[in-house]
Amino acid sequence: MEKKIGVYICTGCGIGDALEIDALAGVATDEYEAAVCRQNAFLCSREGVAEIKHDLENEGINTIVIAACSPRVMTDVFDFGVDKVCERVNLREQVVWSHPPNDEDTQMMAQDQLRMGITKAKEMQPAEPFMAEDLSRKILVVGGGLAGITAASEANKAGYEVVLVEKSDQLGGYLKEVHKLPPSRPPYEELQDFDLGAVTGQVTDQPAVKVYTNAQIAKISGAPCMFDVQIQQNGGVADERVGAIVLATGAIPYDAAKLEHLGFGKSADVITAAQLESMFKSGDVKRPSNGQPITGAAFILCAGSRDPKHLPYCSAACCVESLKQAKYFKQANPETPVYIFYKDLRAHGTYELLYKQLQKDGVIFVRGDVTGVEEDGSGGLVVSADDVLTGSPVMSESVDVVVLATGMVPTTALGKKFKVQEPKEGEEELAVPEDTIVVSNNLNLDYRQGPELPALKYGFPDSHFICFPYESRRTGIYPAGSVRAPMDYWRAVDDATGAALKAIQCVQMVSEGKAVHPRAGDLTYPEFFMQRCTQCKRCTEECPFGAINEDEKANPLPNPTRCRRCGVCMGACPERIISFKNYSVGMIGNAIKSIDVPDEYEEKPRILVLACENDAYPALDMSGIRRMSYNPWVRIVPVRCLGSMNLVWIADALSKGIDGILLLGCKHGDDYQCHFIKGSELANIRMSKIQETLNRLVLESERVRLEQISIADYSKLPEILDSFAAKLDEVGPNPYKGY
Repeated sequence: MEKKIGVYICTGCGIGDALEIDALAGVATDEYEAAVCRQNAFLCSREGVAEIKHDLENEGINTIVIAACSPRVMTDVFDFGVDKVCERVNLREQVVWSHPPNDEDTQMMAQDQLRMGITKAKEMQPAEPFMAEDLSRKILVVGGGLAGITAASEANKAGYEVVLVEKSDQLGGYLKEVHKLPPSRPPYEELQDFDLGAVTGQVTDQPAVKVYTNAQIAKISGAPCMFDVQIQQNGGVADERVGAIVLATGAIPYDAAKLEHLGFGKSADVITAAQLESMFKSGDVKRPSNGQPITGAAFILCAGSRDPKHLPYCSAACCVESLKQAKYFKQANPETPVYIFYKDLRAHGTYELLYKQLQKDGVIFVRGDVTGVEEDGSGGLVVSADDVLTGSPVMSESVDVVVLATGMVPTTALGKKFKVQEPKEGEEELAVPEDTIVVSNNLNLDYRQGPELPALKYGFPDSHFICFPYESRRTGIYPAGSVRAPMDYWRAVDDATGAALKAIQCVQMVSEGKAVHPRAGDLTYPEFFMQRCTQCKRCTEECPFGAINEDEKANPLPNPTRCRRCGVCMGACPERIISFKNYSVGMIGNAIKSIDVPDEYEEKPRILVLACENDAYPALDMSGIRRMSYNPWVRIVPVRCLGSMNLVWIADALSKGIDGILLLGCKHGDDYQCHFIKGSELANIRMSKIQETLNRLVLESERVRLEQISIADYSKLPEILDSFAAKLDEVGPNPYKGY
């Protein structure tokens, strides 16, 4: 479309007091010939917005540049419809609130930020949402246990059709073997009965919920709102089209056969918590060795959990399940001796009240590492441990059974062996026990990137556990319950409800052509200029979300509704054939070229900061909000993800004469992950190629630096920016200035 640009400069929030607004307006009118350039003391007010709307209607303005506050705020106020281009220039947080007022350098920074904003706006096009035919709003739930039933029921209550697939002949999952539930009602001291039929009836009695039992997923192809699902059942195949998927296949108990050091397999009376639960469920509570009544019991918690040789993580539900089972014995006979050996008793929330009640009931709690389970010579068992509290060995009296509270292994981890714990530096690599992980066949995705959700740390498929719970690395597929993380009964109910809501959010937004998490509401998507594609596979291999398949000739086959709009594919493409309506390699490159670079004699170096919009950019905003000042040489360009950085931007900046480039991205790793999974990691890998660019231009490697920060590191930013500026001062000016 033919561009008619209107530039609107806010003078409120201290902007007008700190800058020469007329000089700033001159950039818009003289350098860029904006059709309209207006100043307003309160641009986000009703009157200010009305002024912009008046120009849209009466002056023919179709491209808006708002020079005011951060683009992270007032998004609803400055929303003028999808048919208009609107670019925001951050003068408040990142210029006047973080630099001295009425200063030459502050003025130059503001003018450069405006130049970049107008340049980007000139090249942007209005977003055109991706709208496909035959979109489905059904929710598929895989797994008919507690989490699956809850997710299906909650989605149905919200008015959505549900397809529920369960591999066994009956719904209920582990609930089919449960005698009673932990308390969830005041005074939280007594166990709860439950009706399995009433639980399963939440879905079987609903006409909008289609239940497949004795069934499994044969294949899932497509993308959100266009998932085509083949379900195998009784020798036949049923086809369903669904919009989003909740994975609720649960977990299985850790293999107790690996716990010989705790007596399992050596004595018939060393049993698992699951075996004991079945005894109480059937009403046949007897010693396995001789069929006699049980007159004493000892529980060993963390049996196989929190152990680097087995499962290094806490399995969350074991402590509460053991407290519940200890209560079984005390309810049956208050005089029954019961021991609980534990490392740390994790009875969080109201479970603390059950724990205290059991102390009153006479259960003996021993904190320490179990050193042995031995026969006492008369048919009983004795558990010995090193008591942490007393610092001395302790031994139980003779008991009839020893119950191992084994941990849980998610079904997504089944199938491939994996290192249960990465060795630290200097440690030997641990041998992986045979059959640590069994095989998974949950989703059978027809994705280039693999048939199942990526099993991450310890085999759980969670994605960004800090910011985006329930999500996986496959858009539109949401794990829930113990397949996502170890959890107890009541947390699984809440978790499944959350996953159902995320699935609903997905189908709602995708059906409107919008992206989901983390760029929720984004109407753009990557477009491929295939005539120049060299089939290098970079985009398909580096996409973190499996959004791009390939044909037999290695041509990329994008799936727009799977895409999360991170732009990693754009940064990966050496031919630069991938772009968005409002974000492209050429657009950002031209914005960088619009920066006014003084010659070396003015001694005003320039630093380009490519800041990830997820953590780095808001951290810069937070520094400004707290009036933390930093070097005025910086010019900030927000990027969707550091992984979207194309190497040509580095060459453009250095060729322009910019003295240094700072790449600010999210931290990645187990404790804090990049919002787009591996963007920062990819940027780090590309740094080696940046070195090639620097060598080609005969420039120092110190001119480009990568820093990874979390949003909480905002207070460190001034020092990071100032130290980089000091380093560039040492290195000297870019010799390409003036060329």
